[in-house]
Amino acid sequence: MKVGISNDHAAVELKMSVLQHLQEKGYDVINYGTDSHESYDYPVAGARLAKAIQNKEVDLGIAICGTGVGISIACNKHKGIRACCCSEATSARLTREHNDANIICFGARVVSTELANDIVDTFLTTPFSNGERHKKRVQMIKDIEEDEI
Repeated sequence: MKVGISNDHAAVELKMSVLQHLQEKGYDVINYGTDSHESYDYPVAGARLAKAIQNKEVDLGIAICGTGVGISIACNKHKGIRACCCSEATSARLTREHNDANIICFGARVVSTELANDIVDTFLTTPFSNGERHKKRVQMIKDIEEDEI
């Protein structure tokens, strides 16, 4: 599985730690974020990752900013992206199972490295449940993107 990871300047250390964690687990990880502490706008970081998913360069994505909120909003502006901001593993599991989310977001000022790795591991190993009610709801989200609801 190819995983994209992106971040702003507030999340450099956490991104590097998560990236290393994923590489040690054998994931192919592509870095779309910054490695510098100089100001780097989270909308740019989110857009780079969202476009990588749209173009099928990566299967799933991880987006990190100070709180996870701004970058999740930026990611969700892109068609076909279902990004969820999570601060614990249960939400990460449910957003994959129920919403078929393709980007997990969290905040470097909100979660510890250990918790971030737990969130990421849960997100990447949880499949979409594919149940009829969940498929219907994900299709409704897609229909909203097409302005059909």
